[in-house]
Amino acid sequence: MSPAGSFPLNYPGDARRAFGSDELTRRFARVAQLEPGSRVLVLGGGPVNAAVLLARDLGCSVVAADTEEALLVPVRERVRALSLGDRVEVRRIDLGQPGFPDGEFDAVLIQGRVFSPLAHSLRSLRRVLSLRGRLGMTFPSRVGRFLPRASMEFWEKRLGAPLLLPRELLLAMESEGYEPESVETLPEAELDGLYQDVESHLEGVPEAEVQVLRQEISLHREQHGKPGVSFSFFIGRRKEPGEKPPASRDRG
Repeated sequence: MSPAGSFPLNYPGDARRAFGSDELTRRFARVAQLEPGSRVLVLGGGPVNAAVLLARDLGCSVVAADTEEALLVPVRERVRALSLGDRVEVRRIDLGQPGFPDGEFDAVLIQGRVFSPLAHSLRSLRRVLSLRGRLGMTFPSRVGRFLPRASMEFWEKRLGAPLLLPRELLLAMESEGYEPESVETLPEAELDGLYQDVESHLEGVPEAEVQVLRQEISLHREQHGKPGVSFSFFIGRRKEPGEKPPASRDRG
């Protein structure tokens, strides 16, 4: 799970996260068929609610992990306040050596954080999933028919690869050993709100990161309500070599 280039893509720790809602967490839990005792890795400590909801409401055994200790402080405080220490382990990890055994988790959930290049994330996270385990993750995506050159160049440099359409993210997931199940893209109004919130949390952020974030926000706003880049959240099930494809839904 080693990072490359400009990864992870950092956003201020207190800022809103894409796809960080309780509703999405519950939808993911349903798709992943989580039940009491299911082992779940919540990667990215920002959405405190996800770890708490999965542990308190669904009875899951959760590892809430991040690369930055500061992002884990509010998670530890919330877990302690709710006496969930027996169900939630809060752990700082090194992406190069995360220390998780193969097949450790029934599900991995990443809301609003991008830790490494797409193929690398898909490959390394598949390893820690149990048989038929689910991965739900966030990644930048191309939306709309036309992408301005400035935006295209900015994101290709940042990701080290071309931006993909949401359906292409699912194809990438399939090529790395998953059965793609769903994808959704952040609505325009939510994307606007996310960037407004990021902008209000830039104080104290290293200047080099501030410059990149301001450029990202500026490129978004130059599109005048027709963004060419957004964030997608997509889910896939670990698939085994030689596994038969699912039966046709129309029985045809």
